Amino acid sequence: MKALAMESRVLILAPHGRDAEVIASVLQRDTFECVVCRDATALICELEGGTAATAILTEEVMAGGLDEALRGFLIRQPAWSDFPFVVLARRQSSKRSIHAATLMQELGNLVILERPLNADTLLSATRSALRARVRQYAARRFLTAIEAGKQTVERLNAELESRIADRTSDLAGANDRLMREIADRERIQSKVVQGQKLEAIGRLTGGIAHDFNNLLHAVSLNLQLIMRLSSESRATDYARRAKDSVDRGARLTAQLLSFARAQSLLPRMHNVNEMVSSLKELIEVSVGSKIRVEIDVCEGEAWALIDGAQLEMALLNMAVNSRDAMPEGGNLTVRTELRRGADDRPLVQISVQDTGCGIPETIQAQVFDPFFTTKGDGEGTGLGLSQVYGFANQSGGSAEIVSREGQGTTVKLRFPQVKPLEVAEAPANANAAAAGHHATARTEVLVVEDDVAVRQGIAEGLRLLNYSVREACDGEAGLQELRRRMPDLLMSDYLMPGMNGAQFIAAARQIYPKIPVLVATGHADMAEVEKLVGVQSVLKKPFDLETLNAAVGSELARGRARS
Repeated sequence: MKALAMESRVLILAPHGRDAEVIASVLQRDTFECVVCRDATALICELEGGTAATAILTEEVMAGGLDEALRGFLIRQPAWSDFPFVVLARRQSSKRSIHAATLMQELGNLVILERPLNADTLLSATRSALRARVRQYAARRFLTAIEAGKQTVERLNAELESRIADRTSDLAGANDRLMREIADRERIQSKVVQGQKLEAIGRLTGGIAHDFNNLLHAVSLNLQLIMRLSSESRATDYARRAKDSVDRGARLTAQLLSFARAQSLLPRMHNVNEMVSSLKELIEVSVGSKIRVEIDVCEGEAWALIDGAQLEMALLNMAVNSRDAMPEGGNLTVRTELRRGADDRPLVQISVQDTGCGIPETIQAQVFDPFFTTKGDGEGTGLGLSQVYGFANQSGGSAEIVSREGQGTTVKLRFPQVKPLEVAEAPANANAAAAGHHATARTEVLVVEDDVAVRQGIAEGLRLLNYSVREACDGEAGLQELRRRMPDLLMSDYLMPGMNGAQFIAAARQIYPKIPVLVATGHADMAEVEKLVGVQSVLKKPFDLETLNAAVGSELARGRARS
């Protein structure tokens, strides 16, 4: 309210005589608030302060040099302002100077009143000027509201654009995450499909390899019987050559079973660093002089529970593959590392890295498939990497291949890391007893095997080694033979119709708790059997007569030691 009252004031500049006092007294009777300015400078100060509605000037002021200061005020007025002036002119207009007349025209919003004038005329002109100024104030408020609205709109637009940008960024981020998740899902699905394919192939391969193993075993034993019993040198030579072919077939079957994760592993505590270091010379011989072999083992000890023979075979397979990928020579690095798995499980990683030609990305998903090879016809079986894959998975680990065409290949094997334990050695007296054991006719072995050819081959071999043999075609028949009489040794297959070897051995132990048991098999998950008979009591098919004799003697010695 105080600001509105200040903006309604009337400025008066009449420097001659009592003109200012008279004008103020007239206006104050009509409740106008008047400010009498003593000179032009005071008037300009009030005008610049913006606290007046109109100004009443006498014509004499125009001739005193006010024009420049007043012109500056008029120029600097805001867009809404057109300040009203009331000029009290002399009646003799002919005497008005040209300068004063020009200045009055420049004032713009001007009311000229000739003197003498009555009070009503002065009041009417003042009210008119005040109303004009009030309308200007309304325009100012309107323009101010428009400007505030404009600023509000601009602020809201800026905030909206900022929110749109933020939202767009969020959507872009969400889209990127979605694309990554889709890519990850597709990659995982591809791995799952590949794993399922390898698992299905593995089951099929394992079943075929098991049956083929039995055939090889029967052929091998019969060839050894011919070699021992034949008196003709030519027949012995033929049998020996056939036996060599059987041995090659047995190695091929072992690779198939390893891929199928059905190989009977003999896991032991091994310091992987020591194993890898000890293989350097053998790897160098295998890859040739053109290839520089480097062994890089991690600090400390890297213990894993694995089959040492299978690991050596896997590393040699990978080294030979690297050699074939570097016909002009290159570098081969075997490296061990201690890492953490996705579940924060400690792992031992063994990587074989070469600088060869690499593997095209289009076929990398197939390299672990059995019989898949990039070599020419007759140059490879395609079972090397599949054996590596099967061994790693059967050992509770994993296998991965990373390759870029023209930049080399790295095969990584990962196994669970374990703490080193003291491994008890077999009693020396048991080994000595096994080495010195000689079978007698009274040493009886019960052979339980469903394959007729394999059973007959084992039985004939044992008889040739001077053991007394009884035979049974399955678990039920074996239990009947056990109930008749306890043998000195029970020798059983694992995969049999009706009840498997583990179930049969458990039932046999119910009858004779301390009976020595030897399991002969070529395809099984041996965890259940090893709980019953121990790792030392497992005989891998195919085996020769010497291996059979040593295994039977060792088991009989362990049986006597337990008694």
